[in-house]
Amino acid sequence: MVEKRGIGTWLTHLSLIAGIAAICFPIYVAFVASTVTQPEIARPPMPLLPGSHFLENYGTALSQGINSPVWLMLMNSSIMALGIAIGKIAISILSAYAIVYFRFPFRMVFFWLIFLTLMLPVEVRIVPTYEVAAGFGMLNSYSGLILPLIASATATFLFRQFFLTVPDELIEAARVDGAGPIRFFIDILLPMSRTNIAALFVILFIYGWNQYLWPLLITTKPEMNTIVMGIKQMFPSGDDVAEWPVIMATALMAMLPPVAVVVFMQGLFVKGLVDTEK
Repeated sequence: MVEKRGIGTWLTHLSLIAGIAAICFPIYVAFVASTVTQPEIARPPMPLLPGSHFLENYGTALSQGINSPVWLMLMNSSIMALGIAIGKIAISILSAYAIVYFRFPFRMVFFWLIFLTLMLPVEVRIVPTYEVAAGFGMLNSYSGLILPLIASATATFLFRQFFLTVPDELIEAARVDGAGPIRFFIDILLPMSRTNIAALFVILFIYGWNQYLWPLLITTKPEMNTIVMGIKQMFPSGDDVAEWPVIMATALMAMLPPVAVVVFMQGLFVKGLVDTEK
């Protein structure tokens, strides 16, 4: 390992501090804006120290919001993000297992058909997907928010590549011990895939949390709004005045669940990206 000493160490630390400050300062300004009153924000210069209305502004956002209570939008986004992440991982790992360990006609054709769906983002197929969801009566429902986004060619590809690295001797040993396909999958492959699952869960949870276009189409009732939709709808149209303290409080609360997932799963997330645990 190469260690930097002297001026190199100081420059490295100064660069890190400058980068952290550039990222954190807008978040700090948003936090300050969420703790003051509307006149204090509108009257220049804006204060740079937190105000005394923290509990009032956050309580108003959680209980009332502007179009819908923030706690309800946070719950909708959490259900959607968890459903998408868990569903994508479950379907992808089973699909990859079938493609790698079972021999059936046109096996690789099906895999490449799955892989080709990477060329079709949600925006390209959103109209027929909406028609199918509406035909099954999934508008304004959690199933409509989750099921159309639940397949993942990327996760299937990553699990397939990982399964291909599993030694054939391990498969033969499991077969000699009498382990069938289901037991081999549950007792051997799933524990070995733990870090890969954790890394994908973090990525897919954030993907589901940040969805905007699909929830905007599939939901029309305010009680089904997600937090990303809610923040956009809080901005006024015309000559109305934006309630910036409530908007900033909502934006900061919208950051907490993804940040919590990354913080609590960062160890497994890093291992899943750099380690195979074979």
